[in-house]
Amino acid sequence: MSGDTGLFNSFGITVDPGVLIFQEGDVGDKMYIIQSGNVRVSKIIEGKEHELAVLGKGDFFGEMAIVTNEKRTATVKALNNTSLLAFDRQGFLSLINKNAKIALNIIEKLCRRLQKIHIQVQHMVRKNSTTLVALHLSQAFKNDADADGRIPYDLSLNEISLNLELPFENVESIINEFQKDGIITIEENELILESNKKLKNFIEKCH
Repeated sequence: MSGDTGLFNSFGITVDPGVLIFQEGDVGDKMYIIQSGNVRVSKIIEGKEHELAVLGKGDFFGEMAIVTNEKRTATVKALNNTSLLAFDRQGFLSLINKNAKIALNIIEKLCRRLQKIHIQVQHMVRKNSTTLVALHLSQAFKNDADADGRIPYDLSLNEISLNLELPFENVESIINEFQKDGIITIEENELILESNKKLKNFIEKCH
């Protein structure tokens, strides 16, 4: 693909180091395939810029613009002298109609990207659920504990499960992890807070 001079003559562009190819929130109508060089993909999350990926030869980006016409969801900047193929919707359709190998390569990369996103989403859901359970436990020990600092096990798990709309088994699994970490102890259907400091540190670390 990179050696196809005809393709580059028709669709190629060259970008200098540090140049923005597009910015998050921009309206776009083109996708790009990297022929040489590297680009940095970043996104603003909670007011800070976070690097999502560094892409190189053979990678592509901006494909959603020719599928859904949505605004750019990330910022892409050239890290060095970068050569790109830039396709609008019609140009891309023409490309894949003429070259099945390119189409299959893009489909394969998209499938891998979707698989990676799925794994990341699962990790984020798990992490957020654990943090929310920790917050609920902290409040329960603060407001509902008896004189010995204990709260009912089953009742507390049921309440957390209902409030967070999480399966009971998921909450139970998270509580068991907290027990392994020495944050709480489960004893005779009661939860005992072993280390309030560890619980607070856990919550602060996740925020």
